[in-house]
Amino acid sequence: MLKRIAWAAASLPFMSSLAQAADGIDKLIGDAVSPFVYPIVGTVFYSVPVFGVSFPLIVGWLVIAAVVCTLYFGFIQFRGFRHSIELVRGDYFEPSDAGEVTPFQALATALSGTVGLGNIAGVGVAVYLGGPGATFWMIVAGLLGMATKFTECTLGVHYRNEYEDGTVSGGPMYYLSKGLSESGKATLGKILAIFFAICCVAGSLGGGNMFQANQSYVQISGIIPFFEGKGWLFGLIMAALVGFVIIGGIKSIARVTEKIVPGMAVLYVGSALIIILINFSSVPEAFGAIINGAFAPTAVAGGAIGALIQGFKRAAFSNEAGVGSASIAHSAVQTKNPATEGYVALLEPFIDTVVICTMTSLVIIITGSWVPDSGVTGIALTSKAFEANFSGFGYLLAIAAILFAFSTMISWSYYGLKAWTYMFGEGHIKEMVYKFIFCVFVVIGASMSLGPVIDFSDAMVFAMAVINITGLYFLLPKVKELLADYHEKLASGEIKKTVKAAAV
Repeated sequence: MLKRIAWAAASLPFMSSLAQAADGIDKLIGDAVSPFVYPIVGTVFYSVPVFGVSFPLIVGWLVIAAVVCTLYFGFIQFRGFRHSIELVRGDYFEPSDAGEVTPFQALATALSGTVGLGNIAGVGVAVYLGGPGATFWMIVAGLLGMATKFTECTLGVHYRNEYEDGTVSGGPMYYLSKGLSESGKATLGKILAIFFAICCVAGSLGGGNMFQANQSYVQISGIIPFFEGKGWLFGLIMAALVGFVIIGGIKSIARVTEKIVPGMAVLYVGSALIIILINFSSVPEAFGAIINGAFAPTAVAGGAIGALIQGFKRAAFSNEAGVGSASIAHSAVQTKNPATEGYVALLEPFIDTVVICTMTSLVIIITGSWVPDSGVTGIALTSKAFEANFSGFGYLLAIAAILFAFSTMISWSYYGLKAWTYMFGEGHIKEMVYKFIFCVFVVIGASMSLGPVIDFSDAMVFAMAVINITGLYFLLPKVKELLADYHEKLASGEIKKTVKAAAV
């Protein structure tokens, strides 16, 4: 504990002087990197017109992979949903198994990396551009993405490295290199793993860090005027809090996320439920608008196709199924059966997209906040909806946004760390170097906009999906083999419910 406080305190003077010099640096960096960044961003997010609506090919790449995984594993997300709940509540948990965190902690850590500002601002954009019908396709894409999460997280556990000190390292870097090597594609696997690790580190510092710090600062300065013009100060506070948590590794992160994630759910979903109950008479009409908007040939922004594209885009960008990041967190779980964590992981898109994003969308629709062509979109639209009945809900929304941002940062710090150690090797000093860099970027993110840099980081996150899904196609038979082995052990009684769970 004292080491964490000392480390955080020692970093503050350096980060403070860096932050206060931010104003001029912001534009300088933006102008310098723009010529190199935007071609890369344009390639990753390359879009084609579909019935007059711009459709990013990366979204199609993610959705097609989700459909393939769903069909290949026989709709595992529906058949295995009940078993997933049993695993999360610890019915089959063995504390003696190798790993660092429980199934619930792994789920909470991965969820904290996906449940973020996209659930608040992104849904507002999707509904504004695609109309209520976007909600339907958002749900469909979320349900399909559950199968992708099952696939990548099963592989993450199977190919992880387990060390003598009890720590583990896993994720796409490891299953790409090891898995493809087993099938005679060692060179391809190594190349994909290195590129994935590079993209993951870049994504962790940008979208998983700077963007979160920047947007949470915007929220806090909106409700606490003292922080206006003091992004550097807010950044220092956030950096100290983040540093205090991440210096303790995945166990420290998991202990925090297992408390924050349920808290966020109660705060945000609870607030949404209250608004829905207040406007309960409008719920049937809202669901009617969602269904009609999903298939109506003359809907907002491109008709039914526009609604489908906006819904799929929001779901893909929100739950990150196919990106591979969540498998890094799930690889740390205590288990000797990889398929168990695949089952646990498939709950993520359900919670993130089917529950939380849908709740946001319903609040926007039933309060009448969505007005086509009004110009009110993103987080402004969501804020308007939450404040429609009680002005105090705006403050709750701001607090939820800050919690979402904080939890996303600490989870992505772990993803970036594991990618960093894959490239540079394990070791305390190497880990501390990355953690220090991560905390510095928290301050930079809160102090500067750095639009081109964050755009580049977002591109790196979805470049991860291109690399990861390429590997998944090669490794699908391996996942089916692991799944069959697990079910055989369940059927034979080799794997049984724990005594504690059986007694409940």
